Amino acid sequence: MECVIVGFAVLSVCQAAALPNFVLLFADDLGYGDLGFSAHPTALTPNLDRLAADGLRFTDFYSTSPVCSPSRASLLTGRYQTRSGIYPGVLYPDSIGGLPLNETTIAEVLKPLGYATGMIGKWHLGYGANGTYLPTRQGFDHYLGIPYSHDMGPCHNLTCFPPDVKCYGYCDVGTVTVPLMNGETITQQPVDFVHLEDAYSNFATDFIRSAAQKRQPFFLYYPSHHTHYPQYAGWKSVGRSLRGPFGDALLEFDSTVGNILQTLEETGTLDNTLVFFTADNGPELMRMSRGGNSGLLKCGKGTTYEGGMREPAIAYWPGVIKPGVTHSLSSTLDILPTIARLAGAPLPKVQLDGVDMTDILFNHGAGQREAMFYYPTDPSEKYGVFAVRMGKYKAHYYTRGSPQSGTTPDQDCQLISFLKYHDPPLLFDLESDPSENYKLNVKARPELASVLQNIKDLKDRFEASMQFGESEIGKGTDPKLAPCCNPECSPKPKCCQCLTTH
Repeated sequence: MECVIVGFAVLSVCQAAALPNFVLLFADDLGYGDLGFSAHPTALTPNLDRLAADGLRFTDFYSTSPVCSPSRASLLTGRYQTRSGIYPGVLYPDSIGGLPLNETTIAEVLKPLGYATGMIGKWHLGYGANGTYLPTRQGFDHYLGIPYSHDMGPCHNLTCFPPDVKCYGYCDVGTVTVPLMNGETITQQPVDFVHLEDAYSNFATDFIRSAAQKRQPFFLYYPSHHTHYPQYAGWKSVGRSLRGPFGDALLEFDSTVGNILQTLEETGTLDNTLVFFTADNGPELMRMSRGGNSGLLKCGKGTTYEGGMREPAIAYWPGVIKPGVTHSLSSTLDILPTIARLAGAPLPKVQLDGVDMTDILFNHGAGQREAMFYYPTDPSEKYGVFAVRMGKYKAHYYTRGSPQSGTTPDQDCQLISFLKYHDPPLLFDLESDPSENYKLNVKARPELASVLQNIKDLKDRFEASMQFGESEIGKGTDPKLAPCCNPECSPKPKCCQCLTTH
């Protein structure tokens, strides 16, 4: 019998033993300072706080991009988005491209072992002709959700909060209204935001119960739309937080997390389930109080400062992962190889950028990640990575502001802060200065010259290994591809039958 020994836990990977279950929670546009356990004074997140108190909380955890689609690609594949071609920017309803089908997702890693695979929420990795890039084509047996961001459609006349509070803003007015899909079928268009989270919660709990009844291991991926703009919430959450619309949306997400945990307990699967929570990128500060909070970190969404890519993260597994805090450098890239190790699944036969986190999870060890490389929203071989973190040090080779972080008083975050090359690079000690306020004086501290040289060597080796895939977003758009089954849709592609709301 082959067994993997991880610290004090002995995890059997033989078929005779019960394979572990996995629940992956992925928030949207959530800042480092947005949650109750990260000391936001009016955030109401009791279930996430429970995970943080009883699980392992990461202080130095990173996404690979400061925007949505590329960060999701790297989460699911364990590879930087530049390899799979999910750049520059994000995919749209009418995008021709999507996550290439030859990329291997976490769901595709687990399915050959007999896992049930389910997803609820925001996909944002392509729709394509005839649903080419939907989750059901990428390893997921079951899917209920919106195939892209829920602001990618006109929303000004839709209800975001009961009884009839209209969505704040106009969202994208140049495309079809946002659809809700069950599998590959549109069941509602435009989506009913007030009841959407109830549908997600019910779908998730039914999925867990079904797998438990069949004694089948399962993988549930829940990339929430919360707390992306425009915020929305249903009757159970509206008006309950002190933080306004953002707080109510965050509470609704937290409530679904609570329902998932309760279902795991009721089905007797909690003690055999790794629950992992993190987020795709930092807060959209241009929305001000409706956009989230990066806490003590600099800037937010759209930037390669810490606020754009450093995220809250928690690993929770009762009786297996000891509660605590880790400062080990980790990333969304590391989730696929970690899950593969725990399930005893072979890794994809491609170059991975993720590393196994089991030493961190079970021993609270230092982990295997040597560095983190920060790509901008529009990565290119010409400029390469904008910044590198090695240990406690971070070197910025390029800096640039973003309209998505444009309302902050810090001019470095704003759009007027144009691309700037730094030679020598700006160097910060993130342990003593996580806000990136005080650049280190390399001339006054000669010992830092070797730090910069080591970082440069890492950067050079990494960039030499990087092969940019063909840009999927660069393939352009075709309005006929936008999913639509409402007779009022314009353009109206060839489509299905669906229930509509008006």
